[in-house]
Amino acid sequence: MSASSHPILFIPGPVEVLPELRDVMSMPLIGHRSGPFKAEVQAICAKLKGLFLSEAHTLFENCPATALMEAGVRNLVRGRILHLTCGAFSERWVKVSTACGREAEKISLDWGQANAVDTLIEHLRQAPPYEAVAITHNETSTGVINPLRELAAAIRETAPETLILVDAVTSLGGAELRFDDWGLDLAFAGTQKCLALPPGLCVYAVSERAMAKAATVEGRGFLLDFVKARDGLAAGKTPATPCVPLAFALSTQLDRIASEGLEARWQRHADMQTQVAAWASQQDFAFFVKDAAARSPTVSTLRASGREVSELIRRAAGAGFTLGNGYGKLRDQTFRIGHMGDHQPATLTQLLSALE
Repeated sequence: MSASSHPILFIPGPVEVLPELRDVMSMPLIGHRSGPFKAEVQAICAKLKGLFLSEAHTLFENCPATALMEAGVRNLVRGRILHLTCGAFSERWVKVSTACGREAEKISLDWGQANAVDTLIEHLRQAPPYEAVAITHNETSTGVINPLRELAAAIRETAPETLILVDAVTSLGGAELRFDDWGLDLAFAGTQKCLALPPGLCVYAVSERAMAKAATVEGRGFLLDFVKARDGLAAGKTPATPCVPLAFALSTQLDRIASEGLEARWQRHADMQTQVAAWASQQDFAFFVKDAAARSPTVSTLRASGREVSELIRRAAGAGFTLGNGYGKLRDQTFRIGHMGDHQPATLTQLLSALE
């Protein structure tokens, strides 16, 4: 398939990658221990501060974002961890914690609902202390965005010693997230979502108090040891061989995001969600998430409303687009439009017109 004729991706990841970023990745390969690459590693870590809005430790690793779920547990939790679940990916994090031998508990909601602050506060007041609370900011399976700022504030107020761990896989770079201002301790995302790059790298931020906690936890593992990663990346050395061309593309994309302006990028994603909502109303498609305030700005999950999801996907494909079906138990009930990354409203209009 030629690069000029490929279907345009409107799935919830991986997303469409701009030609100029693909051009960067066609560069001749250089050594990952070479001087130029060490300098690029340090530059990326510095640029990530602007993406996370943080002066804490901003890092990256050659791995999928799920690896950071495990790394967060292994580095920052010895025993009890509370998970706020509302869909497939928040449930995955529970499975990761359990597989790591931690005592994982959860506040579980029906799919399509957002986590509630009052429920969290009541639970924290009644339960023995947790070492951490794990929150999925944007639940890709349902199209819910959780009130992260308010949830984090509630944890800080009710259980100030508890660390706040955040899956920001489909929100970082597409929805408001302020790592320092909101008092987060870990947040991570893969490059193949709102950062609009191929999969392969994961970016993450770790607070000072979380890094101090990690230094006291035994059995952190080898590759995803936060303390070792911090020290190595500060010197421009990745823990293992990364995808070198993708790292250079990440550096370029971080420059592009800074040029667009982070708040402008957030607004563009919100505008596309509004665009989908107006179209869905006209076409009698209902959002899976009933509460409009809890609908994700990066992925819209719509009920098929008696129509065949497979037919909608075929119709999109006929117009040159790839549309996402529902995830997990919602596979045949819903379809998903991933309006994230570098997509523009004009291209989204073309997709929506093809589905009418």
